[in-house]
Amino acid sequence: MATSLRHFLLAVQFFTRIPVTGRLADWVGFSPAMLRASAAHFPGVGWLVGGLTAGVFWVLLALLPAGPAALWVAAVLSTVFSVMLTGAFHEDGLADLADGLGGSAQRERALEIMKDSRIGSFGAIALVLVLLAKVSLLALLAQGSGWLAVVALLVAHVTSRTVPLVVIRTLPHVGDTPQSKSKPLAESLSNAALLAGFVWWALAMALAWWLLPGAPWWAGVLGALVGLAWMWRLLHRRLQGFTGDGLGATQQVSEVLFYLGLALALPTMS
Repeated sequence: MATSLRHFLLAVQFFTRIPVTGRLADWVGFSPAMLRASAAHFPGVGWLVGGLTAGVFWVLLALLPAGPAALWVAAVLSTVFSVMLTGAFHEDGLADLADGLGGSAQRERALEIMKDSRIGSFGAIALVLVLLAKVSLLALLAQGSGWLAVVALLVAHVTSRTVPLVVIRTLPHVGDTPQSKSKPLAESLSNAALLAGFVWWALAMALAWWLLPGAPWWAGVLGALVGLAWMWRLLHRRLQGFTGDGLGATQQVSEVLFYLGLALALPTMS
C-alpha cells in the first residue's frame, strides 16, 4: 500500500500543480522506474482532478442565479479551474501535436515542430475548438440535469486518463527519447499496472451507475473509445508511435467525446 501511495503521489506531482513538496516529496522519491509504475495511477489523477472540478461546477450551480447563463458560467469557470489545476499539461500536448502534424506531413519534421515551445496556428485552433467543445457540452449536459453534468465531469476525467494506457501499451515511444519527459513510459506497461488503471476506472463507473443508474454512461464510454481509436490510428499512421504530446492529445479528445457521446444519448434516458 505504501508503494502504491508513493506511485500515486508521484503521478499527482507529475500531472498536476498540486504541491507534493518538502518531506512528503522526499518520502515519495523519484526514479524513471517509479514514474513508469505511476502510469497505473493516471486514472487516479483523473479522480482527483475530475472530483475537484466537479465540486467547483456543483458549487457554482448552487450559488449562481438560476438560468441558462448560469450553466455556461459554471462550465467556463470549472474548465478554467481544471486547466489551472493541471497547469494545462494535456492541453499543451494537444497544441504541440496539432502544430506538429499540421505543420508537416514528414514524420521527422513533425516531431521537430512538436519540440518547439511556441504555439502555432494549428495548435491555437485545436485549443480553441477543444475548449469550446468542452464548455458547450458541459452546459448542454447541465441543461438536462446539473447533477448529470457534475458526475459526468468526474467520470470523463477518469476515463480520458485511462485510455492513454492502451496507447502506451500498444504503441512504441518515438521522438527525442533522451530528452523526453515521457521517456520512462517508453517501456511497455506491465499487466499489473494496466489492471490497476482499469480498477480506478471501474470504480468511477460503478459510482456513476450508483448515483445515476438511468444515465447512458455506456454512450460516454463509447465516445471515449472512439476518441482512443481515432488518436491511436493517427499516431500510428503519422508518427509510428506515441509521444508525451500524443498522450495529452488523446486525453483531451477522449474527454470531449465522452461528453458528446453522453449528450447524444440523453434522449434515451428514461
